[in-house]
Amino acid sequence: MANTQDFTAVMKDMMGSFPVDTKAMEEAFKTQATLNEKLSAVALDAASKSAELSSKWTKDTIAKLGEVSKAKAEPADYAKAATDFASASAEVAAENLAAFAEIAKKVQTETVELLMAAGKDITEDATAAVKKATSDVTAAAKKAAAK
Repeated sequence: MANTQDFTAVMKDMMGSFPVDTKAMEEAFKTQATLNEKLSAVALDAASKSAELSSKWTKDTIAKLGEVSKAKAEPADYAKAATDFASASAEVAAENLAAFAEIAKKVQTETVELLMAAGKDITEDATAAVKKATSDVTAAAKKAAAK
């Protein structure tokens, strides 16, 4: 009768022959965590600037509405106030949209710069890890072959 092979022992021997370098994984994790921190800082800065801009725009609009809502002596003054408000609102909207576009442009530029730098770091880390793994596996294979 044939005996079943103990695959647990085989796997244990095989895994022992190919050591895993956890340092490479730790470095990859640190690189990723650092990138996430920098990307979060860019996003939070943009959100803060956008909130400030929105708040200022709202306050300015409310102040201008105060002028529109005041009682006028002549009916034509109401039309003029509404026209002035619409004109001023259009001008302010264009300025604020341009400011939002600048915020978005800055976020895009900083994000691309961060990703390019991170890509370079990750490539260097991966290359070093592959070289080390190759030499470890080669050494382990030579050791196993010598047995």
